[in-house]
Amino acid sequence: MEVKFIEFDIKGDERGKLIALEQFKNIPFEIKRVYYIYNLKNNIPRGFHAHKNLQQVAICIRGGCKFLLDNGKEKVKDIILDSPNKGLFIDKMIWHEMYDFSEDCVLIVLASDYYDESDYIRDYEEFLKFQKGEE
Repeated sequence: MEVKFIEFDIKGDERGKLIALEQFKNIPFEIKRVYYIYNLKNNIPRGFHAHKNLQQVAICIRGGCKFLLDNGKEKVKDIILDSPNKGLFIDKMIWHEMYDFSEDCVLIVLASDYYDESDYIRDYEEFLKFQKGEE
């Protein structure tokens, strides 16, 4: 399974840095929702779900964490996300888990659609069945 990172251009000078996130330019979809998580505990992983249709780009704008991505056939573990100019593209139907959060981790996520609980697959066995077309 290919892990797709998006490198963002950094603009700046002695005053500071700026990164612009633009739909259909450096973000490969229309951005309909932005959320962030912070004040995370290192030993409490998050995620444990897939989306039927939603696409996302995750960016650690502060600190770092690790991801596991799983397409139902192959898992890629210990994907490090620890730079504000690097985004991790999470396509639809990819099981994902986040863990090993640094104390200062702030993870922002850009999503291709609004929150819809019916788009979530929160059970791994159900995810595998869905991937095989059994759902």
